[in-house]
Formats: sequence, C-alpha cells, structure tokens
Amino acid sequence: MIQVVLIDIDNTLLSFSGYVKEAMRDGFAQYGLKPYTEAMFPVFERINNSLWEQIEQGTLSFEELTEIRWNLIFHALGISFDGRIFEQYFREKLFFSAVPEPGAVELLEYLSRRYRLCIASNGPYEQQINRLRLGNMYDFFTHFFVSSQIGAQKPSAAFFDFCFNELRSSGFPNLVPEETIIIGDSLSSDIAGGAGYGMHTCLYQKQPAPALDTSKAEHIVRSLAEIQQIL
Repeated sequence: MIQVVLIDIDNTLLSFSGYVKEAMRDGFAQYGLKPYTEAMFPVFERINNSLWEQIEQGTLSFEELTEIRWNLIFHALGISFDGRIFEQYFREKLFFSAVPEPGAVELLEYLSRRYRLCIASNGPYEQQINRLRLGNMYDFFTHFFVSSQIGAQKPSAAFFDFCFNELRSSGFPNLVPEETIIIGDSLSSDIAGGAGYGMHTCLYQKQPAPALDTSKAEHIVRSLAEIQQIL
C-alpha cells in the first residue's frame, strides 16, 4: 500500500519550459539580442538536458553548469553575448517564476488527503522553495528533498537514502520503497532513479516520445488529472 508520494517540481508541478521561453523572449529583448523564436527553445532544451545528465552522472557540478550553460546556448544560436551575464538574469528571474502545470494544485489537493507528500527535486533549495510558495503549493508538503541541501542528485541512491532516512525518523519507521511512488517528468532522474531504488514510478509525459525507453515507468500519464485514477 502506498503511504508516501514523492513529486518532482520542474515540468511536473511548475512549468519550467514555459518559464524558459518567457525568459528567453524577455531577456533577449532586454539585452538587445536577436529576437526570440520558437525554433530557439529546442536548442536550449538539448544543451540544458545534456548538462543536467552530466550532473546526474556526477561528471559536472551545478556551479559549473551555471558558468557554461548560456555560453554554449549562445554559441549554438550564433549570438555574441556573455553567457554568464544572461545566466545571472535567468536565475534571478527563475527564483520568482511559478507557472503551474495544468491541474497541479488540484492534484495536490487530492493526494494530500490520502498520502504524505514530499518534494524530490534537483536544484537550488531556496529557489525551489520560493517557487512552491509563489505557486501556492508549499503547504501540501511535509518534506522538501532538494539536491543542493542533501548534497546528492537524483537519480543517485544517496539522494533516496537521505529521503528514506528522514521519513523513517518522522512517522514512518518501517517505510520501505514499495510503499512509495515518485512522480516526475524525467526518465533518468525520476523514473530510473525511483525504479532503481525499488519505488513505484509514474512518468508525466505530456506528449508521446516513441524514441525514448519508458520501460521503467510503471505508469505513464499525459495529464496530471490522470494520476487520480492511479492513486
């Protein structure tokens, strides 16, 4: 029986993609760069995802990512501008971004009446907490497991070891992975990480992606509302 639900933030509860497009459009205009077009977003997504995969694998630190991310993106887009300046703008703007995914608050209202809810997120702790507060989601959770505070990233076992140690010391002394489920959009950090630890898994994938291996996802939903049919 499921007792605890761990939930990712970016592109699960809050729309990171929506924020990025807004930040690129407004930021490019603010700094006098070439106008943003939708064709630019896949470039950001490809480079950003590659960098986060390196972080998950332990070959890159978050601090290193912030030094190189926008320089790599600007190089790919043919834009001549200091990426570190744009990174600072990007992160300051992200701190106050809270665009909810459709149905996110309704899902939390439903789940919070049935399970213990916990955040499981890679990223800076203060930023993620502030965004949850702005999105009126903070109060649904009892634990906030964020990589910068833990000192380990999803999908590492160290990240989930920390989560379970905390939960076992605060009301669930005999909790086992089979009594938990993780909900998220990332096949690597959320789904592979959770499945590898023995947890149930639910992939939030708004659009089918036939080229990706989703075999480790126990459940796949196209909308957050569908999760109410599972839990």
